[in-house]
Amino acid sequence: MMETLGVNFERRNGSWSDLGGQLQDGLIDVVAFASGLMGMINGTSAGNVVSTGSGKDALARYIHENSRRSSYNFVAINCGAVSENLIESELFGHEAGAFTGAEKRRIGKIEHAHQGTLFLDEVESMPMPLQIKLLRVLEEQKVERLGSNHVQQVDVRIIAATKSNLKTLSDEGVFRADLYYRLNVVKVDIPPLRERKEDIPTLFHHFVLIAAVRYDRESIPLNAGQAAKLTHHDWPGNVRELRNLAERYVLLGPAALDETDTAQATDVNGRRTLAELMDGFERLALISALNACHGSIKDTMVELGIARKTLYDKMKKHGLDKAEFKE
Repeated sequence: MMETLGVNFERRNGSWSDLGGQLQDGLIDVVAFASGLMGMINGTSAGNVVSTGSGKDALARYIHENSRRSSYNFVAINCGAVSENLIESELFGHEAGAFTGAEKRRIGKIEHAHQGTLFLDEVESMPMPLQIKLLRVLEEQKVERLGSNHVQQVDVRIIAATKSNLKTLSDEGVFRADLYYRLNVVKVDIPPLRERKEDIPTLFHHFVLIAAVRYDRESIPLNAGQAAKLTHHDWPGNVRELRNLAERYVLLGPAALDETDTAQATDVNGRRTLAELMDGFERLALISALNACHGSIKDTMVELGIARKTLYDKMKKHGLDKAEFKE
C-alpha cells in the first residue's frame, strides 16, 4: 500500500506566502534528502498528503525541521486513534465548563501548533462535522474553542497523511471534496519499504546506531550476506518493522536476523501479540546464548541462569539442537 503525505501552505496578508522560499525550506530539501523514497511531487502552493509504517511521521518532521517554522511547535495527532467524542476537543480545545468533565481551559492541537506545523495522521478517519471545521481553519486561519465565542487567529501549516485514496473517498461522499482539494496541493507518495529495497541497509544502519546509544551497546556492522538477507524480506510492517529488528539486533546480536527467515505472525503494521513477542524474544535469547557458548549446555545454563531441564525443554520447544552451535 502506498501512503500519501500532503502539505498545506498557509496564506498570509491576503496572498500566498513566498512559495519559492517555502519549497526551498521544506519540500525541495526533502526531495534531495529522500529522493529514493518519494514517487512524485505534484501541485503548486498549498498542501501535502503520506502510508502506514513507511516513514510519514519522520518525513513530516523533516519538512517541519527544515522550514522557517522549525523554531515553533511540531504537533502530531492520529485522527484514527482518538475517539469521535474527544477529537473535537483535542483539535480545537475547550473552555472550562464547556462539557461535563471540562474543569479548566485546554488549548487544542491547532492552537498549540500556532506558527508551527500540525501533522494529521490518518486524516481519512476524521468525522465529517470536524472536516467542515478544519476546512474553515484552513480558509480563515481562525479557531474557536468549544464553549467559547471568541475566535483565535492562528498561523499554522497542516501536513495530512492517509493510507487511503482520498479522491476515491471524496467521490463516494465519505470525505469532503472541498477539504480534499484544499489539502491536496503538494502531494508526496511514499512507496512501501519492499519497493525501495536500496534504502534498507542505510535505514537499518541508522536505526542500529540509535539503538546502540539507547541501550549502551556496541554497534555491529552488517556483512554483505546479512544485508542481502534484509533486502530479500518483504517487510509487511515497513519502516516500523525494520526499526524493531534493528533494536533486537543490537540487543541480541546477529541471531536476531534469523527472524526474517520465518513467517512472522504480524499484521500490516508489523505488530504482534505480547505472547508472540515474548516467544520470539525467548528463541532469539536461546540462539544468542548457545552461539556464545558454542553449544555447551552447561555454559548456556549459567549464561541464562536456568536449570538444565528448563533449557532442554525450551530448546525442544523452539526446535534448537546444541550440535548446530558447536564449532
